[in-house]
Amino acid sequence: MDVTKLKAIDVHVHAEVSCHDPEDPVMAEFFDAASAYFKADRKRPTIPETIAYYREREIGFCLFTVDCESSLGAKRVSNYEIAELAADNLDIVIPFASIDPRKGKLGAREARDLIENYGVRGFKFHGIMQDIHPADRIAWPLYEVIAEHKLPALFHTGHSGMGTGMPAGGGVRLKWGEPMLIDEVAAAFPDIRFILAHPSWPWTDQSLSMALHKENVFIDLSGWSPKYFPPQVIQYANTQLRHKMLFGSDFPLIKPEKWLEAAQDAGFREEVLPLIMKENAIKVLGLA
Repeated sequence: MDVTKLKAIDVHVHAEVSCHDPEDPVMAEFFDAASAYFKADRKRPTIPETIAYYREREIGFCLFTVDCESSLGAKRVSNYEIAELAADNLDIVIPFASIDPRKGKLGAREARDLIENYGVRGFKFHGIMQDIHPADRIAWPLYEVIAEHKLPALFHTGHSGMGTGMPAGGGVRLKWGEPMLIDEVAAAFPDIRFILAHPSWPWTDQSLSMALHKENVFIDLSGWSPKYFPPQVIQYANTQLRHKMLFGSDFPLIKPEKWLEAAQDAGFREEVLPLIMKENAIKVLGLA
């Protein structure tokens, strides 16, 4: 990846449609509700369509699925499918994997294989959809593999658009999105670069505190339009956390160009925007 040719790097892009398998019926219900909540197109792009979309806009991106097979019984998009498609498009795609932490040592084996043989560059966790405390010891073998290879791990934090509007919120529990639950893991694994996804509302200040406190904790600003960010996010992005904030969209629910357009008027200082849009991600993702 030649980062000099990229206008930005989006660290939060979802792969929700397999090229080989039909849409999972369990996830379809969540996608219906999320599309209504975000006022987004219900049709999900394929991975090749997503790659073409980002290449046209000259934006590099991290691509991942969410493995919630144990908690929801929903079949995931294969990490191997993502990695193999990314391998042919490494000028624009940074492949991440998602492995249900409850898969324990078997999940750790998959992680090692994906890293060493398929070029995966990071991992995605979603405690709410996976129905698990981030510090549950069953996840330790998986974290140990990520730490051994010194890769980033991106954790969902805050409110979940997934499940919003469904009966009983789709049965998923928002408590697992509290950022401070990840603090124990960040303290135990200094070789992992932890990316806390989203502005973390209603626990925004927890994420800011963790990023301020721990050298290995960063924040991605995906899932919200910048025009709706809590004021303290802008305040810290402009000052003490200027090197800790990353651009993320949450595509396909939020389009990257819409996020970047809104960011111009959100109150970020002129010299801070290039850090958020690309420079910070280059360092966190090890692209330099």
